[in-house]
Amino acid sequence: MKENNSPELIPNHLSSKLSELDMRVVHSVPPGGNWKDIPLSVPSKRIAQIRESYALGKGSRSTYYGRLLADMPAYTINTYFNRPGNGCHIHYNQDRVLSQREAARLQSFPDSFEFYGPQTIVNTQIGNAVPPLLAFQVAKEIEKSIGSKGVFIDLFSGAGGMGLGFKWAGWEPLLANDIEPRFLKTYANNIHDNVMCGSISDEKFFKTLIDECKKLRAEYESVPFWILGGPPCQGFSTAGKKRSMDDQRNLLFMNYKELIDEVSPDGFVFENVAGLLSMEKGKVFEQVKNEFSSSMPNLTGWVLNSQDYAIPQRRKRVFLIGSNSKDFKVLPPKPLTQNTKKCDLLPSLHSWVSVKQAVSDLPPISQGEDGSKLDYLTEPESLYQEFMRGIISPLNYLDKFS
Repeated sequence: MKENNSPELIPNHLSSKLSELDMRVVHSVPPGGNWKDIPLSVPSKRIAQIRESYALGKGSRSTYYGRLLADMPAYTINTYFNRPGNGCHIHYNQDRVLSQREAARLQSFPDSFEFYGPQTIVNTQIGNAVPPLLAFQVAKEIEKSIGSKGVFIDLFSGAGGMGLGFKWAGWEPLLANDIEPRFLKTYANNIHDNVMCGSISDEKFFKTLIDECKKLRAEYESVPFWILGGPPCQGFSTAGKKRSMDDQRNLLFMNYKELIDEVSPDGFVFENVAGLLSMEKGKVFEQVKNEFSSSMPNLTGWVLNSQDYAIPQRRKRVFLIGSNSKDFKVLPPKPLTQNTKKCDLLPSLHSWVSVKQAVSDLPPISQGEDGSKLDYLTEPESLYQEFMRGIISPLNYLDKFS
């Protein structure tokens, strides 16, 4: 907090307004609880359907209507964190859902990173993002393997989780592309302003994008030149009702692959949800790997969970790292944190970063309240909060775990 008592702005510290029924639900759920704690007297058709499905053995829906535990990482932050019934999104000790800033912190976006657009658009940007701190650690491993930092083009950029992580690692952003202009406004205001709005599935736009990428490739021919991209994941996600290659969003990786063929970068990073691995019993992931293998002779795959990398969120992501060098070898980032409540642990690792460590210094707000102009509740109470408030850098923060 500032000594002159003038509040620091905390952009996007807004919690969604909840209905009377939602508030009855929120009041019913204890920390670590879920829909099972909601009394039968609460007249919700959706909860009744969940109970019926559970009784038929169709899944526990264990995170639905969940309230976070203060001393554990959050569950995956999705695009519906403004709703209590679409995941575990109820604040651990306040009767409301997470604010946008709290969700952004759990994703590892610092408070200086402001999201633009109406509320649902901001929620989508936050929920769909790659945690920047995870991308930072991926970028550092690639740098070790190629011996230097590089430049990058950011496809399907969204708000810029991947781009921010690589920028933190010292890589230079050259160009970002997304279909949603409001996502690109966030990207341009936080990372760099050379952005192109349009769909790579549109033939005319795709040609223009390729031409621009080729110009940049020629301009930076003596520098490691990489392409980053995570095509829209709704069709791949295990949260989807229908996950097949009939979903046109799942064919966008072919456009991504074609751009790689045309531009001939030194390498690429493909990122997506872990649901990709099980889609059509693994056949889709094999197809993705086979297609990319025809573009790059060297391909490495990882599944990383952000909670193991000093990020206060359980979020599994698939990474495919491709290189045009047959000698390229890259290892996944070494885990930094673990669940120290278990016995069979590596003694060198620190405990997972918790929700409380992530957000306890933010000012309390009520449901429907915008706390962007309120001051911080306390001075930073954890290393993570120091990182979120720009007091220490990403590298300084991670060094504390090594």
